[in-house]
Amino acid sequence: MTPILMLGAGRMGGALIEGWGRARAFSPADLILRDPYPTETARAVQAAGGRLNPPDAVLAEAQTVILAVKPQLWRETAAEVAHLLAPDAVIVSVAAGVKCSDMADAFGGRRIARVMPTTAVAINQGTISLYAADPAARAIAHALFEPVGAVVDLEDEELLHAATGVSGSAPAYFYAFVEALEAGGVAAGLPLDAARTLARATMTGAAALLAQSGEEPADLRRQVTSPNGTTEAALKVLMGEGGLEPLLRDAVAAATRRSRELGG
Repeated sequence: MTPILMLGAGRMGGALIEGWGRARAFSPADLILRDPYPTETARAVQAAGGRLNPPDAVLAEAQTVILAVKPQLWRETAAEVAHLLAPDAVIVSVAAGVKCSDMADAFGGRRIARVMPTTAVAINQGTISLYAADPAARAIAHALFEPVGAVVDLEDEELLHAATGVSGSAPAYFYAFVEALEAGGVAAGLPLDAARTLARATMTGAAALLAQSGEEPADLRRQVTSPNGTTEAALKVLMGEGGLEPLLRDAVAAATRRSRELGG
């Protein structure tokens, strides 16, 4: 499955490169990067033996091609490189919303897998939604992403839109929640540094407990909610009418809708 050609080595591509390095899954020598605006991560790959923006003829060596450009640029990128690739190269796309059938047409009928990862792949804590009709393409996508996170297989490509809303976009929901919690602490009178430390350490600790305990989030919530206590008072606001559940339902629906629009 190597060499691996990465089309776009920006935020997501760079996170994947960092994760592979941390997991010792693929070496810089396994990588060919094509990006008109190379990041520090891309240049580090080059310095360590990878190939950055090589001559077009080199692209034919790639056994696996990761399409990691923004969805708005994928057709332009495919038009530039499809004729340069080996006929049996497998395309693995992280471009949100772009259908396998459209990519297969643009890449000359090559086998396609679609994935929706989170940027926590950089620290081997990613979450990856995966769809591929072709078993070989699915196996290659698994080999690429299992070293850097938890892979969830989806049997219906349409479900990738919902997976984007629940997982692909969700780190931003979490960061926004932490921002708001910090601001709430400051509004209640805490110094900014104290509010930041309390909010961030509490959220990461709670997430770690959820991951390691194996318990349901509802059970963990009940364990720290005393009747008529401070937590219950706060939860009446967060879980009341117009609170977290309807807000997140609408947020996931909006992200799902936008994923479909990007693919259209």
